[in-house]
Amino acid sequence: MGLLKTPRFRGQFVVRLDEKGRLRIPTKLRETLQQNFTDGLILAAGPRRLDAYPPEIWEVLEEKILAKAGLHEDYRALIRYYIASGVESEIDKHGRILIPTVHRERAKIQQEVLVVGSLDHIEIWDMNQWRDHDKWAENNFERLTKEAFS
Repeated sequence: MGLLKTPRFRGQFVVRLDEKGRLRIPTKLRETLQQNFTDGLILAAGPRRLDAYPPEIWEVLEEKILAKAGLHEDYRALIRYYIASGVESEIDKHGRILIPTVHRERAKIQQEVLVVGSLDHIEIWDMNQWRDHDKWAENNFERLTKEAFS
């Protein structure tokens, strides 16, 4: 255990996919997963990144959206687009997960990626997509921190 008491996914790590589309989960993130959750991830594909959730957290998300699904067609669309993309991804003995081709294509992931600890999950960004997002976050940093921490 480090300085912080609450187990969360933290940090940014540059990683390269291998020729088969496998990603090595950085050791610090893997340790957080193994020590606090089931040792596997649910991968879901968004338009600019992949999200990798511990199964326990993913199930909570599914329950939340399912409770709202009957209320609005937008929630049904979110289920079809994002939740339905969720795939179980076992971690092999070398600490790697296989990222399906369809997920890599949707998130525009090439070979060099940034793996980001996002507290309750892990994000996987293509470096070019990340640079665009990072520039936006930098330009909006003051506003974002005032809103989030006030």
